[in-house]
Amino acid sequence: MQAITLFLKDEAATIELGEDLALALKIGDCLALSGDLGAGKSTLARALLRAMADDEALEVPSPTFTLVQSYDLRIPVSHFDLYRLADVSELDELGFDEALSQGICLVEWPENAEAALPKSRLTITFTHQGDGRELSFTGDEQVLSRIRRSLAIRTFLRERGQGAAKRRHLSGDASARAYERILVDGQPMRILMDSARITPGPILQDGKYYQQLAHLAEDVIPFVAVDRDIRDKGFRAPEIYESDLDAGILLIENLGSAGILDAEGAPIAERYLESVRVLAHLHAQPVTRAIAVSPSITHHIPDFDRTAMKIETSLLIDWYLPWKRGEKASEAERAAYFDVWDHLIDLLATSEKKLLLRDFHSPNIIWRGEQSGFDRIGIIDFQDAMIGPTAYDVASITQDARVTIEPDLCRRMLSLYGSERSTLGAFDEAIFRRDWHLMSAQRNCKLVGIWVRLMQRDGKPFYMKHMPRTFSYLQVALEHEALAPLRDWCIKAGIL
Repeated sequence: MQAITLFLKDEAATIELGEDLALALKIGDCLALSGDLGAGKSTLARALLRAMADDEALEVPSPTFTLVQSYDLRIPVSHFDLYRLADVSELDELGFDEALSQGICLVEWPENAEAALPKSRLTITFTHQGDGRELSFTGDEQVLSRIRRSLAIRTFLRERGQGAAKRRHLSGDASARAYERILVDGQPMRILMDSARITPGPILQDGKYYQQLAHLAEDVIPFVAVDRDIRDKGFRAPEIYESDLDAGILLIENLGSAGILDAEGAPIAERYLESVRVLAHLHAQPVTRAIAVSPSITHHIPDFDRTAMKIETSLLIDWYLPWKRGEKASEAERAAYFDVWDHLIDLLATSEKKLLLRDFHSPNIIWRGEQSGFDRIGIIDFQDAMIGPTAYDVASITQDARVTIEPDLCRRMLSLYGSERSTLGAFDEAIFRRDWHLMSAQRNCKLVGIWVRLMQRDGKPFYMKHMPRTFSYLQVALEHEALAPLRDWCIKAGIL
């Protein structure tokens, strides 16, 4: 276990570190701050809290007399000062365990309750060094790894002339990616994508793990490549200003903050329809299979092939069905399920196949109403792009996984897509409609499994709120006669 050692020359460096730590800590982290009076513990805690609140004027009183001060922030934070703690049993009265289970605990003077603090805590030891101070980080390796990553991002910014930037959390999703707002005085806000190379999972088949079988991006190279392809074709993806492809860090253009939902989270029909129009024109473009990222790197866009489709649909039978039914599928059920999918995938031999963005729905579409033409729709998530049936992307937005699309709006979007495509060249409406049902079924069989997996494996139960909507979309998909075999299997398995 390798400790981290830093030298902070002044208060500004301490405040900067507080901002960097605010982006590294997660629920359940205990940060113990150890050192003499005046060593900078309170300064660091105050900077961390203000960065977490995104409020430089946040009042942060010392908890010396109250012993604990709690903050309801993006992640709840409880700031403990144990200097006046009489007995370690008082920690229970202060609600330490509950605070740690729901958020982050900052602990000054941890020495006064060392035996009662979690063994997995991270300890920062402050030592005076001339006019500055040296900090040593020891403790849980997972937390140390997150801090090293945050410090590496600061180094990335510094090496590119952005060292004085304020870093603020923007978003994180169901994946391992995270995004930050990068703020520099006198410059437009930029976005930092933090997307480290994925850690391979367990081998599932043919010596490959899930990401390989599903052809999912394992680093930022696919994002950079597809971004270039989308922009070259006249559509609006963010410009990439700076990159470290090995580290998985990109500094990109901020396309705006407006989405395609209203303040209550309902779809805005005009914006959805415009998104579909852009999608129709993108799908009419010729396919670029190989995209040069650098003189030595070329990204080859993979096919959304049988292997990828089936490994995704396996999430229904591996995760959703056991949760729904309380028991695993039998070997006969599994064999029958995948036989059905082999039959359905065979139908796609006659399908139109173009670039698929793969997650073209509300979280990944920016509304740029002040612009005109295709520039009004900003596209921000496409690292998993493949080449496959164009109906997949249309299913993604007409059955938005994060928001309910009413049947009338769905029909309007499908009609607009078909009419736009028909004006742009050869387009088989009947095959497209069949493929829309098929791709909808494939996508929603994946999603119902993902929601359960996020809850059971990853401890993220809030995604289960999407389950009723996703299942209702699946039922719509199964209405097409071509999907009768899958509908029959679902009925027999007790899913419908």
